[in-house]
Amino acid sequence: MLASFDAATIAEAAGGTGAMCSGIRAVTSAGHLVGTAFTVQCRPGDNLAIHRAIYMAEPGDVLVVAVDGHTEAGLWGEIMTVAAIERGIKGLVTDGAVRDVDAINRLGFPVFARAVCMRGTRKDDLGTVAQPISIGGVAVSPGDVVIGDSDGIVVVPQHRAAEVCDLSRLRQEKEETIKRRLREGKSTLELYGFDAKIPRGSGGQSSAR
Repeated sequence: MLASFDAATIAEAAGGTGAMCSGIRAVTSAGHLVGTAFTVQCRPGDNLAIHRAIYMAEPGDVLVVAVDGHTEAGLWGEIMTVAAIERGIKGLVTDGAVRDVDAINRLGFPVFARAVCMRGTRKDDLGTVAQPISIGGVAVSPGDVVIGDSDGIVVVPQHRAAEVCDLSRLRQEKEETIKRRLREGKSTLELYGFDAKIPRGSGGQSSAR
């Protein structure tokens, strides 16, 4: 299962695809996030669509909310977090802003966002839900797998989940071997073949072991 791997491992195993931009990062300390995407597109400054999505999403879903990068309104807060927890929602990912971060931290709910902003929102526009969206430079469809940790968010298309899981396992096994050999005295220059790229006498030549 993809839940066994960290976000960076999965992103690399997937060929560098699916990693959201660095501006979308953890704003709570709830740790590892894994779930299926329930997508929302909001009008900037309006969060009515998210209130609707909370009651359309299924337990185990992650709300993935695009708001065109608007960060001057906190579209998510403590009340919505309590509602989401009661619904079994696993977390929130947005390219917008959130608020009530201290309270959300106490609730242990994973939130990944572009910013924190205490300004309120309107509740007028229905937006769109459960449709493909673009967020953080990544196309996300309902049902895609969302993985997040302190390194950021990566999204794996549903049809690639099994393949990327296998590739992630192989990558993790390879890295365990590399770490073991480093502890045995090898260098990263040797193990990755970087010696050949460094001119002799430049100070980077590895010694024989």
